Amino acid sequence: MRRPALPRVLAAALALTVPAVLLGAPAAHADPISQTSGFYVNPNSSPAAWAAANPGDGRAAAIRSQIAQKPMASWFGNWSGDIGSAVGGYVAAADAVDKLPLLVAYNLPGRDACGGQSGGGAGSVAAYDSWIASFATAIGNRPALVVLEPDSLGDFSCMSQAQINDRVGMLSRAAAQFRSKAPNTWAYLDAGNPGWIDAQTMAQRLNTAGLANAHGFSLNVSNYFRTGENTAYGANVASSLQRFGYSRPYVIDTSRNGNGANGQWCNPAGRRIGTASQMGGGAEMVLWLKTPGESDGNCGVGAGSTAGQFLPEVAYKMIYGY
Repeated sequence: MRRPALPRVLAAALALTVPAVLLGAPAAHADPISQTSGFYVNPNSSPAAWAAANPGDGRAAAIRSQIAQKPMASWFGNWSGDIGSAVGGYVAAADAVDKLPLLVAYNLPGRDACGGQSGGGAGSVAAYDSWIASFATAIGNRPALVVLEPDSLGDFSCMSQAQINDRVGMLSRAAAQFRSKAPNTWAYLDAGNPGWIDAQTMAQRLNTAGLANAHGFSLNVSNYFRTGENTAYGANVASSLQRFGYSRPYVIDTSRNGNGANGQWCNPAGRRIGTASQMGGGAEMVLWLKTPGESDGNCGVGAGSTAGQFLPEVAYKMIYGY
């Protein structure tokens, strides 16, 4: 379901919240923001499902109101079954209520090469190419935001040159798929976080991986760096891209950055939810890309869990920052 374009005055006001580098975005990508009435809240997210199944739990009300009822991204990978059906059903549900869905594609072969907690992915380069083509095709003309393969351009130190070459090729082809098959989707390549790769090196990697065919880049996915740290880094990456003849806007994952980072990435204690998904916030958008309470793996306060498992006690503590 598509809304008519925004009135000109309102559209102009909205444009003021978008960084000037947006002007360099590929013209083939129509604006999905103006086609919808806000971000989609997934009624079947893991915190929503847990709260519905545990109404008598003393933590349920807070988890429902402070996490489950906020717009968050849904992640798709080799656990999703038929990817065309999974993505198609999700964007159709959002479209039916005139909302903009947030999606994360997470299925590269050898993903999480350095961290290891979320290893896996498609079985081959050819399998991934087919998978991501089906992903883009399933969105079609409906509006969406898609973040492509978190951590994929930060993991190079744990990969061979042949693996790196395969990876940037897959990312480049993925960006081209969304450009050609999903014209109302803004796709973002992932640029890691401020504590990982220097801005000039990341700009080089983004360019090699096909950023020219994507709308922008994402920062801080599943991490904890404060928004201000990310905007400084994002501005440096955007500036560094200009040596390739273009620049791009960026979005920041604020789902778990309310207390900032403490030097640990895998289920650190004492973290807090951050600013809910919205336009602006120092970036093009701040978004909840990682679901608060979903584990990073068998580590930290998530000891004994698997990556992606919802942990109600972790979610509850993240609401209050302890």
